[in-house]
Amino acid sequence: MIDLGLSKMALIGAVALIVIGPEKLPRVARTVGTLLGKAQRYVADVKAEVNRSMELDELRKMKETVETAARDVESSVQGAASDFEKQWQETTAAALEPPPPAFPEYKHPNKKWRVKQGAMPQWYKARNGVRTRALSGAARVAKYRPHKFN
Repeated sequence: MIDLGLSKMALIGAVALIVIGPEKLPRVARTVGTLLGKAQRYVADVKAEVNRSMELDELRKMKETVETAARDVESSVQGAASDFEKQWQETTAAALEPPPPAFPEYKHPNKKWRVKQGAMPQWYKARNGVRTRALSGAARVAKYRPHKFN
């Protein structure tokens, strides 16, 4: 790059003042400033485009490496799956007994759910005489009828 120090800038300004003149110098300085700004923006855009293209190339390379790795993994899984299938076929062909049923038969739990409806524990009900079973009419009469002692 061009090395422009303070002394060189002062020399260029003095020459411009002499050549252009003090009346036209501010207008020329503005024009030169806008041109330099446009040039800097253009250079920044070019740099950004180059960086984007380099990143795009790197991403393409990375994509290719990932795709090759995925193909390798897929082929190894395919090979392992075929080996597993072969072993499975050999094992199932050697087995003589039929496989167990998928679901066990339904067995009724035989729970006394009517008794469990209350929140009181069974020992409390027994101690305080709370009925836990329904009695028929005949059973109730037989239970509460006074006994005759002979």
